[in-house]
Amino acid sequence: MRIALFPGSFDPFTNGHLDVVRRGVTLFDEVIVAIGNNSSKQRYLPIQQMVGLIEGVFHNEPRVTVRTYKGLTADFARETGARFLLRGLRNTTDFEYENTIAQANRHVNPELETVFLITSPALAAISSTIIREIHRFGGNVNDFVPFSLPAFQQDN
Repeated sequence: MRIALFPGSFDPFTNGHLDVVRRGVTLFDEVIVAIGNNSSKQRYLPIQQMVGLIEGVFHNEPRVTVRTYKGLTADFARETGARFLLRGLRNTTDFEYENTIAQANRHVNPELETVFLITSPALAAISSTIIREIHRFGGNVNDFVPFSLPAFQQDN
């Protein structure tokens, strides 16, 4: 089986991410949306909430699963039997960053190939960072995510 891991923080999962997964399912037998748990970063949305939202998006697609992990992506790929990392590229800046990560992952796990998909033009401007900022200040983000986000709860 050709298993691809689509790793990221997905905080939140965007329509750009959705596009990559949908296209990835045409290339691979299984796509695992792998939500990394980075202890040095504060998440905007709770990780288990994001797991549930993404699972809801793919409830009719049995070849897509959602998992969380800690540690190195290359090690998690080995653990899941994934031989491919699926990554989306919006621009040349993404390429420079992703190329460096792909080389490091290949060093840790020589069996791992990174496959880059160019983001669909209509979705190239979408980033989780921008969506978080719009949402944090009460803006409507429905055009950017494949589910409804709960209202932001600001701590006082």
